[in-house]
Amino acid sequence: MIPTSQITNLCPACASTAWKQVFDVVDHSISKEQFRLFECDNCTLRITLNAPGIDAIDRYYLSAEYISHSNTRKGVVNFLYQEVRKITLSQKNRLIRSFYGQGHGSLLDYGSGAGAFVAYMQKKDWKVVGVEPAANARQIAKDQFGIELMSLPIFNALEAAQFDVITLWHVLEHVHALNNTVQQLRVLLKPDGRIYIAVPNYTSMDAAYFGPCWAAYDVPRHLYHFSPPAMRQLMSRNQLKVYSIKPMWFDSFYVSMLSTKYQAGKVNYFNSVWQGIRSTIRTIQDPERASSLIYEIGY
Repeated sequence: MIPTSQITNLCPACASTAWKQVFDVVDHSISKEQFRLFECDNCTLRITLNAPGIDAIDRYYLSAEYISHSNTRKGVVNFLYQEVRKITLSQKNRLIRSFYGQGHGSLLDYGSGAGAFVAYMQKKDWKVVGVEPAANARQIAKDQFGIELMSLPIFNALEAAQFDVITLWHVLEHVHALNNTVQQLRVLLKPDGRIYIAVPNYTSMDAAYFGPCWAAYDVPRHLYHFSPPAMRQLMSRNQLKVYSIKPMWFDSFYVSMLSTKYQAGKVNYFNSVWQGIRSTIRTIQDPERASSLIYEIGY
């Protein structure tokens, strides 16, 4: 066991060194290795302790089961994910339209995976640039959608203030250089633009119910685990502001399906639906308790 007093990491959201141990989480999907979570006692950001560095993390993504990089439809859970994604792509477009109106602006999608969102928004006549660090995912985007996603070195060399909208759909929790990345996004955003960041919310009801088996911890690929206070603090530290927080309504059902599989070795569909319903009811009462949240961010 690693004593809390020996953790000297500065919290990337608030620079505190006051940590408390949460629990150990298993990488159920790929390696079966165990990782320990710690929580900042000041801002409540959670971290995956001793997660692999940027040069060693790739092997934790190399699986046909990792859907955002493989775009697979294999298995019931992945099939349902693909079907629901058709709805969520439209919802994301409407959310952006609610800010930008009926124009067709410039959009940067950071962490594009296999490129589904980039392809969708291009069809909606947006000028879209997609960024994806993983070479295998970039190749799938090229093969399946005919789009060229840029690598991180190209992203880091982009000119300032050129994007009306920047999106990160379940990406920020994967980023090693957290503050550097947020700062670069800030630089690239136009003064009146918006950043939309979707991340899992460990303060949700489904997270509380499943505990260490909550699938959205997804260690070690998820380096950080956000709460609303932690996200507000991270943005404030980077001279940005959270303007609104919106729930992602379907995520509790998908996450609950995976979580029951991690608990018992197979999906319990009845319990998955029931926990999804319970979490949704709680979200209606308190939108910041959704399984995943979308943060609208700007200057």
